[in-house]
Amino acid sequence: MFTSISYTLRPFITFSFILILTLFISRAGLSLWQFERFDDLSNIAKVLFNGFRIDLSTIGYFLILPALLHPWLMLSKYHNIWLKILKIIFFIVFFTVLFFELATPAFINEYGFRPNRLFIEYLSYPDEVMSMLFNGHLLTLFIVTSLLILPMKFVWKLLNKVVYTKTTNISSALLSSVFSCMILALVLFLCARGTVGHRPINPAFAYFSTDPLVNSLTLNSIYSVAHAYKQFGNEKNAAKLYGKMDTDKLIKLVRKETGLAPQSFNNEHLPTLTTRTPVYQGKPKNLVIILEESLGAQYVGSLGGLSLTPEIDKLNKQGWAFSNLFATGTRSVRGIEAVITGFTPTPARAVVKLDKSQQGFFTIASLLKANNYTTQFVYGGESHFDNMKSFFLGNGFSDIVDFKDIKNPQFVGSWGASDGDLFKQADIELTKLHNSNQPFFSFVFTSSNHDPFEIPAGVIKPIKYTEEQLNQYNDKELSRHKAIQYADYALGQFIENAKTQPYWKDTIFLIVADHDARVVGKDLVPIKNFHIPGVILNSGKKQRLDNRIVSQIDLAPTLLSLMGVTNKSPMLGHDLNNPNASNRAMMQYADNFAYMKNNEVTILQPEKQPLNFTYDLLNKKLAPQASNNELSDIALAHVLWGSLAYKMEWYSSNYE
Repeated sequence: MFTSISYTLRPFITFSFILILTLFISRAGLSLWQFERFDDLSNIAKVLFNGFRIDLSTIGYFLILPALLHPWLMLSKYHNIWLKILKIIFFIVFFTVLFFELATPAFINEYGFRPNRLFIEYLSYPDEVMSMLFNGHLLTLFIVTSLLILPMKFVWKLLNKVVYTKTTNISSALLSSVFSCMILALVLFLCARGTVGHRPINPAFAYFSTDPLVNSLTLNSIYSVAHAYKQFGNEKNAAKLYGKMDTDKLIKLVRKETGLAPQSFNNEHLPTLTTRTPVYQGKPKNLVIILEESLGAQYVGSLGGLSLTPEIDKLNKQGWAFSNLFATGTRSVRGIEAVITGFTPTPARAVVKLDKSQQGFFTIASLLKANNYTTQFVYGGESHFDNMKSFFLGNGFSDIVDFKDIKNPQFVGSWGASDGDLFKQADIELTKLHNSNQPFFSFVFTSSNHDPFEIPAGVIKPIKYTEEQLNQYNDKELSRHKAIQYADYALGQFIENAKTQPYWKDTIFLIVADHDARVVGKDLVPIKNFHIPGVILNSGKKQRLDNRIVSQIDLAPTLLSLMGVTNKSPMLGHDLNNPNASNRAMMQYADNFAYMKNNEVTILQPEKQPLNFTYDLLNKKLAPQASNNELSDIALAHVLWGSLAYKMEWYSSNYE
C-alpha cells in the first residue's frame, strides 16, 4: 500500500519541486541583480527563506484541487484521460508562473517592485498596452516571448516523466487512494495557509525591510498579482490593512487637520461638508487646469532637478509657484482624483475607476457646473482610458474632447495626438468657450511624456550630456528626457499664444503634474519621487515661490478661492491663500501610506505598526525617529477616511 501511495503522490511532489526550483532561481537572480539594495547577506537569506514560504503557499493554492481529484480519478476507467488533463494542468501552471517571473525585471525597472495591481489595471486596455509594448518595449517583448516558447517542448516531455508513473492493482488502490487524498489535502492545505496561526500567510508575514523592492522580492510575481486581485474585493475597507479607529475620532481628526473652525461642519449626513468664502470677491473667473503627464520635480531645473524644462522654469517666475508640492500617488488617475475631486488617497483604486463614484461624486466640475460654468475635458488620446470619460460625464463635465475630435493631427503616437496637437485643439476650444459668454472650466490632460516617449522629429534640440551623464542614463531614460523637453516646449508655446488670446484676461491657469515619472527607491515611501511642479498663472496674485509643504488636494480649494467661487464641498484640502494653511501632504505608494506634517512623517504598512521618520526637504532623505502617536493617529484617520467616505457616500455632490 505504501508503494501505491508513493506512486500517487509522486507527480505532485516532483512538480512542486520543479516549481520551487524555478521560483528559487528567479528570486535569487533578481536579488543578485538588485544586490546594492541589500544591507547585508543576511537580508538576502531572509528574502530566500521568506520567499520559500510564499512559494509553498502558491503551490498549495495551485495544486490542491487537482490533488484532491487525482487519487479517485486514478481508480476510474478514465484514469488515462485524467493523466492527460493533469499533464495539461501542470503545463499551464508552469508557464503561467514562468511568464510572470520573466515579466518581472521590466516591471521592476519601471515601477520599483514586482507586478502588482498596476499589472491588472493595464490589462483592461489591451489596445493601448500592445501599442506601447510594440513601440517602446519590442526587445523585452521578444525576449520574454522567446524564453516562453523555447522550453515548451522540453517541459512537455519532462511532464511525461512527472505524470506517468507505475499503476497499482485495483484491489489495493482504494485504501491507498483514501490515504493519498488525506495526505495531499493536509499538506497542500498547510502549504496554502502558510501558518498554523490565526491568520493565513500574506505579504505582511514575509516583509521585513524598509525597502519596498526588497519586500516585494520575498513574494513571487503570480502571488503578488493574485494578492492584488484579491484586494480589489477589499478596496473599500482600508481598516483591513491598517487597523481600525472609532468613527467619531476619525471624523474629529480629519476635520481638525483642515484648519477650519469646528462649527463650520454642520451637516450630519456629510461630515466634512463646509462652505468657504473665496478671497476674491469680483466677477467669477474662468479656470484652465493643465495636467502634465509624468513630470517629477527631478526633471525641473528651478526645483533642483535636471534642466529639461526651461518653459516651466520661466513660468515659475511669472506666477504662484510651489517649491514643495507633493503628488498623492503614482498613477494618472490618482493625480486626477486629487486635482479634480480633492479626495484623499487610499490603498484602493482611484475613485475615477470605482463603481459608486461614477455619479454624484463631488468634483470641482460639478460645483462649477452648479454655478453655471461650462465644463470640459480635453485629451489627446482615447478618453475611455482609465475610465475617465465615464467618471467625468457622470460628475459634472458637460463636454469631452478627445482624439477623434482633433482634426488632422500632425503627429500621432501610441497614446494619441502629440501635446502640440492637443494644445492647438485646446486653443480652439477655449476660444469657443470664451465666445459663448459663459464662465468656463477646461481640464487639459497631456500624454506625450508617456512611455514609449514618441514625439515629433526635429522639434526640440536634445541637450548635450557629459560622458558621466551618458553612463548614468540608459536609452529609455534618455528618450524620457527628450519627451519631457518636447512636453515642456509644447506647453510653453501654448501659454505664449494663450496670453495673446481674449480668453486669457479672465482665466486662471494651473499647470501641475499628475505624478513623477518613476517612483523608486529604498524607502517605504520614496517621498522625493512624489515631488512635482505646480504653478498658478494669471491669478491676480503677485509672483511668488511658495515654500510650504503642499498636497495636490490643496489645489482645488485654492483655485476656487482665487476664482471668486463659494466653495461648498466635502474637500479636506487647504485654501493656500491662508498663510497659515498646509505644511502637510499625504502619499499612497502601493500598499504603504505616508502622512507628512512639517518635517515629520508617519508611514503605515499593512498589518504592521506605524513607523515615524523625519524628512530632510533639502537632501530628500528619510531618517527614523521615535514613535509619534499623535501623528500616527492623524495618518490613520486620513487613510481610513477615504475608504469610509466612499463606502458611506460622504463625498457626494448632492448636498442641497
